Amino acid sequence: MATQVTSEKLGTLNVYVQGELHGAKAVVLTVHDLGCNYAQYDDFINHPSMAEIKARTAWIHVSIPGQEDQAPDLPVEKHENYKFPSMKLLGEELVCVLDQLKVAQVIGFGEGAGANIIARFAMAHPERVLGITLIHCTGTTAGFMESMKDKLISWKLDHIGMNPTAENYLVLHRFGSFDKCEDSIKQMKTAFKDHLRSGINPKNLRRFVIAFMERSNIVDSIGDIQCPVLLVSGKLASHAHTVNTLEMAMRKKFENKKNVEFLECDDVANVLEEKPEKLAESFQYHLQGIGLVPAIKMMHQE
Repeated sequence: MATQVTSEKLGTLNVYVQGELHGAKAVVLTVHDLGCNYAQYDDFINHPSMAEIKARTAWIHVSIPGQEDQAPDLPVEKHENYKFPSMKLLGEELVCVLDQLKVAQVIGFGEGAGANIIARFAMAHPERVLGITLIHCTGTTAGFMESMKDKLISWKLDHIGMNPTAENYLVLHRFGSFDKCEDSIKQMKTAFKDHLRSGINPKNLRRFVIAFMERSNIVDSIGDIQCPVLLVSGKLASHAHTVNTLEMAMRKKFENKKNVEFLECDDVANVLEEKPEKLAESFQYHLQGIGLVPAIKMMHQE
């Protein structure tokens, strides 16, 4: 069930709390990717390799405006005095969630566009963040080709609705261009497309795609992050090169070079879906490096 949080600049945000906030050893704040919502993390959190962590943590899942399943159309910008928030504003205003839920500090966790928002939150409010996990995070602005693709996708989402071009773009964004033949990967892609068609409002998704397309550069000010960072990427991910660029910027600009850990998985595009056990292992080490959940026995995945 959604809890509503109000922000003067964003309006109402729907957040979903999983676990007991005030009895947990750690609280994790998540933001989802394009074409997804908070439910994208269900399989990962409920994976057997996450059982010990799940038992000791609480999760706050933030839904980007209009991205919930069966969400009604967002107000029209020109006629209803509404403007979809930028990536920067979304990151800065996440602090309202913590304030209204009375949570002092969190671990940030995001994938894709959500990772970019989490990074901005850590930059804007370093005193509220103990650590962040950024999966397939882009730190640069959209390149020319990416920008042209995004403009085509946003036009089609607005004028046609969900369509094969948009679906294929979002599958590429989340699963990379490498066409694996394993049945499990095909099932993941099919399930993702089915959810796009049946759950996600295409006009609202268009707003989120545009905000991501128009994102500002965070590489130049990435040194503002003060907490430990776990960067995650699959080598076959569509944004793998930009994750590497972000890692190099962090190692150059962070005062404490040990605050950056990089998990890069071979033969994988979507680490969250394809290698949840490896991500769980790295996430556990990330938490324990900060001093959280020390009682969990170290796991090791080959």
